[in-house]
Amino acid sequence: MTPWHLRQAARTLRYGGIIAYPTEAVYGLGCDPLNAAAVLRLLALKNRPMEKGLILIASNFQQLAPFVYTPDPDMMRRISATWPGPVTWLLPAKAETPAWLCGAHDTLAVRVTAHPQAAALCRAFGGALVSTSANPAGRPPARHPLRVRHYFSHYSNEPLDYILCGALYSHTKPTEIRDALTGKVIRPA
Repeated sequence: MTPWHLRQAARTLRYGGIIAYPTEAVYGLGCDPLNAAAVLRLLALKNRPMEKGLILIASNFQQLAPFVYTPDPDMMRRISATWPGPVTWLLPAKAETPAWLCGAHDTLAVRVTAHPQAAALCRAFGGALVSTSANPAGRPPARHPLRVRHYFSHYSNEPLDYILCGALYSHTKPTEIRDALTGKVIRPA
């Protein structure tokens, strides 16, 4: 990934586009979480119901703070012990967090990513990003940009706006998801 590619990806996000980018385990699809049209288009590309909710990734907790309540100090210590890293936490969503992000839940899935390109993308964009696996519903998550291109040219009526190529981390499964209030593992790693 060159600085030019990173700037191009961030510019695409700012103009309401949908991009694919490498994360810890799979390629992710992302967009501006506050752009309703972009999020709804992303959900349509994946054939994913809004009720399921989405994950936001960020380069630091401050980028997530507009969307979730700040955890109490004990909970924040538990969360901080896993960040940056491949653990996604369900935190109570603020009342003003858009329904297109939370779906049918009063929590929001959030992660401070350890992936250097994904974190650099969040910094270049200037905030948190939607992060959902780059695959149509029912297909395995894409682990290579060619698979991303194949999925969204053969199984979708609309291509992606940009693919930021790069290496995945060595994780072979999507990130673990934990409930911050109960500590329960919702999706194991």
